Amino acid sequence: MVRRGSRVQIPTTAPGLQSLIVSVKLNRIMAKKGDKRKIVGLVCEETGLRHYYTAKNTMNTPDKLRLRKYNPFLRRHTWYVETKKNLGRNEVKPKK
Repeated sequence: MVRRGSRVQIPTTAPGLQSLIVSVKLNRIMAKKGDKRKIVGLVCEETGLRHYYTAKNTMNTPDKLRLRKYNPFLRRHTWYVETKKNLGRNEVKPKK
C-alpha cells in the first residue's frame, strides 16, 4: 500500500515510518513558551504500557486525567491514567 498526498510516495510498510509518524504527531502538540498546556502520557492501568499522548491545560484540570481508551495489546477498551511524558526532553534538570 502506498501513501499519497504529495509528490513523494512512501510505502506504509517502511521500517522507520511508524516512529516518524509518532514524532510528527508529538511535534504538533509540543508546548510553546508561555503556554499553560502540558504534554502528558496515558498509561494503561492493566498492562502498564503507554500508548497515548495528549496535551492538557493544567489551569483548568489540575487533577490527573483518567480516560477509557482502546488498548491494542489487549484488544479492548481499558482505563488509562495520566503520567509525565518522561522522554527527557521537557524536564529541566536542576543546576548544581
